[in-house]
Amino acid sequence: MAKRYFGTDGIRGPANGPKMTPELAMKVGQAAGHLALRGNRKHRVLIGKDTRLSGYMLEQALTAGFTSVGMDVVQVGPMPTPAVALLTRELRADLGVMLSASHNPFHDNGIKLFGPDGYKLSDAQEEVIEGLVEGGVPLAEGAAIGRARRIEDASGRYIHAVKSSFPEGLRLDGLKVALDCAHGAAYRVAPEVLWELGAELTSIGVAPNGTNINDKVGSTHPEALAAKVLEAGAHIGLALDGDADRLIIVDEKGRVVDGDQIMALIAFSQGQAGTLKGGSLVTTVMSNMGLEKYLEALGIGMVRTSVGDRHVLEAMRRLGCNVGGEQSGHIILSDHATTGDGLLAALQVLAVLVADGRPASEVLNRFEAWPQLLKNVRAEPKVLETAGVKQAIADAEKALQGKGRLLVRKSGTEPLIRVMAEGRDQALVANSVDSVCDAVAKAA
Repeated sequence: MAKRYFGTDGIRGPANGPKMTPELAMKVGQAAGHLALRGNRKHRVLIGKDTRLSGYMLEQALTAGFTSVGMDVVQVGPMPTPAVALLTRELRADLGVMLSASHNPFHDNGIKLFGPDGYKLSDAQEEVIEGLVEGGVPLAEGAAIGRARRIEDASGRYIHAVKSSFPEGLRLDGLKVALDCAHGAAYRVAPEVLWELGAELTSIGVAPNGTNINDKVGSTHPEALAAKVLEAGAHIGLALDGDADRLIIVDEKGRVVDGDQIMALIAFSQGQAGTLKGGSLVTTVMSNMGLEKYLEALGIGMVRTSVGDRHVLEAMRRLGCNVGGEQSGHIILSDHATTGDGLLAALQVLAVLVADGRPASEVLNRFEAWPQLLKNVRAEPKVLETAGVKQAIADAEKALQGKGRLLVRKSGTEPLIRVMAEGRDQALVANSVDSVCDAVAKAA
């Protein structure tokens, strides 16, 4: 059944737009809260957010929804998505909620829901919540109405947990690190973690004002960090996105390193240490063929899933793997976290860099990437059913047969059609993508 509100990563859209309104947030709080109620005991939900202006509005609407069905609310303020997942588990909450639109501009916002185990809710659970949003739920009466409070030690708990993943006895003393927090959820905790571990730190994207999140900074705009790395003479640059579940790296030469190279390094390192579980890395259909060939040479398998870190995590749990992620920088290390965590992944890379002793440009250059091109066209999913688009896709697939691959998919978070091709011949890749994009644009 097609979901009306939930996409590949929760509910997302322009604040006060068709979906992301206070009214809907309150109804989601009521529906999710009703679903979580079990027995006569008091129930608790933890709510975190990033730094978007609309977070104030939606946080209060969710709080009203949850308390109206009898759930107590714990608000933790600006906090990375993985911190919300962790704290949901640690504080024995029945639900966790993160208000964020990840790497999107400030005018968007979103709702991500976590179960008491710290894992994102399943498709089936989201469908039940949608049904309850539409049908309504019974409200609590009198003394059964929930209470709300804000706690101040949430960041300290997360900082301690992340630092605990760093190898004992290892320090970052003498390492010059440039950090970009995208004016987002990690603007306080990420600099604190790196400073406490001894790094010589230069930071950008740490002055949120409600409207500058992801604005020309962060993992989707690494050029700002690249300039800072070169200016500061840093050994490495780390870029997070708005909710800090994504990591992109810049080496000491200003070269951008994507999630595929980061996963290759972590898989290699854990393979060498004998701690890589399941014998495979789990990633998505977007990852480069160069990564697959590199892992194959190491005797490590590679399992591809649909796009979305939730699909990656589901496969990891099913196959018993402990390393997975996406080319875009979502890295899941299930020995330490239940979702992608950019800061956690950064510490694993820094540990290898310190132990290895070579420059980041050498340590992180694990394989030669095949030429790959991704373009987005603003269009609704129905254009993929038109004859012209179908023919363009068939022609591009025929041209790439035996020489590469084509992937055309709808975005789960925006009205976009994403067209990606890769192969050894860069001109062929570009022609294939352009022909399909032109057909989509014409149909739209």
